[in-house]
Amino acid sequence: MQKRYALVRYTAGAVAARTGDEMSGPALLLAGLAVTGSASAASALLAGLTVSAAVGGPVLGVFLDRAARPGRLLACALALYAGTLGALLLGLGRIPVGCVVLVAAAGGLLGPALSGGWTAQLPRVVTACALPRANTLDAMTFGLASLAGPALAGAVAASAGASSGVAVSAGLICLAVPAAWMLPGRSGTERTAARRRVRSDLTAGFRAIARSPALARATTASVISCAGGGVLLACTPLLGERVFGGADRGAALLTTTACAALAANALLSRRHRPPRPETVVRLSTLVLAAAPLLAATGRPVPVAVSAVLAGIGEGPQLTALFAIRHREAPERLRGQIFTTGASLKLTGFALGSAAAGPLAARSRPGALLTAAGVQLLAALCSSRGARRARGDRTAAAARVRTPGGGRAR
Repeated sequence: MQKRYALVRYTAGAVAARTGDEMSGPALLLAGLAVTGSASAASALLAGLTVSAAVGGPVLGVFLDRAARPGRLLACALALYAGTLGALLLGLGRIPVGCVVLVAAAGGLLGPALSGGWTAQLPRVVTACALPRANTLDAMTFGLASLAGPALAGAVAASAGASSGVAVSAGLICLAVPAAWMLPGRSGTERTAARRRVRSDLTAGFRAIARSPALARATTASVISCAGGGVLLACTPLLGERVFGGADRGAALLTTTACAALAANALLSRRHRPPRPETVVRLSTLVLAAAPLLAATGRPVPVAVSAVLAGIGEGPQLTALFAIRHREAPERLRGQIFTTGASLKLTGFALGSAAAGPLAARSRPGALLTAAGVQLLAALCSSRGARRARGDRTAAAARVRTPGGGRAR
C-alpha cells in the first residue's frame, strides 16, 4: 500500500515538473519576443537554457548517485531551476540580453533533473515486479507534459500576457518539490558503495555505458533518432504554414503527436507479455523514419498521418529506452546513466534542430528526407547490434547442447 502511494506521489510530481519544463520553452520564447522584440534574442534565451544540459547532466548524476537522500538533492535542483526561470523573468528588459542568456545557461545545468534524474529514482519507489508497468507510466508523463505544456503556455500568454507563462511554468516545477523531497533514500549498503571520488565516478559512468552492449546500442540509437526528431520538429511550423494555411497550425500537429504517443504507451502497458525493449527501439525508430517521408509529400492527409506515426514511434521508444537503462545500469551509477543519457539526447536534438534551419531554407522536402535518413541510420545502429546479440545467444545455446562443450563439459 505504501508503495502504491509512493508511486502516486512520484507520478504527480513528475507530471507537474515535466509539464512546467515543457511549458517553459515556449513561454520563454514568447516572453523574450514580447520584451525584446527580437526573435534572435528569444531563441538565444531558449538555447542557453537547453544547451548547458549536456554538461550538467553527467555531473548532476554523480551527485545523485552519491547522495544518501537523492530525492532531497533532486528537490533542491528543481527549486533552483524554477528560481532561474523567475530570475530570467525579472532580468528581461532590465539587464543586457547577454547577461540573461548566461543566467539561462547556468540554470540549464539542472535541466536533466526533470527528466533522467527523476526517472532514475523509480526503482526505489516500486517493487521489481511492478517496475515494467511503472516504467511505462513514467514514460507517459513525458507525453502528457509535451501535450499540456505548450498548449498551456499559449493559453496563459493569450489571457494574462507573455511573461505570465514563465511564472506559471516555474510554479508548476515548484509544485513537484515536495514529491521529490519525499522520495525514498538509499540503504546503508548503497551509501557505502557510493563513497568514491567524483572524478572516478564520472569515468566509471561513461565506461558503464560503453561497456554494456545493450545500453550503448540503445543510447546511440536514441541520440541519432533525437537528431532526426529535431529536424522534423523544426519543420513543423513550415508544414503548418504551407499545408494548412498558418504556422500556428503546426502546434496542432505537435498535439496530435503527443496524443498518439500517449495512446501507444497506454496500449503497450496493457500487454501482459510486452516485447523485448530492444525490439521496440528498433521497430519504433523505423516508424519514426516513415513520419518525415509522409510529411515530405506536402499533402494534408499524409502530413496529418505523419504526426500520428511520429507519436506512435516516440512513445514506445522512450518506454523501451527507460526499460533498458533500468535493466543494464549498475545501482551505484543509475542516476548518472539516466542524466547522461538525457543530456546526450538533448544534444542530438539540438544539433538536428540547428541543421534543420539551413536545410529547410533550401528545400523543405529535402530537410524532411534528411530526417527520415537520420532515423533509418538510428534503426540500422540498433538492428546491427541486435543481430550480433542474437548470434551470441545462438552460439551460447549451441555450446550448451553440444556434448563436451560449454556448461555440458
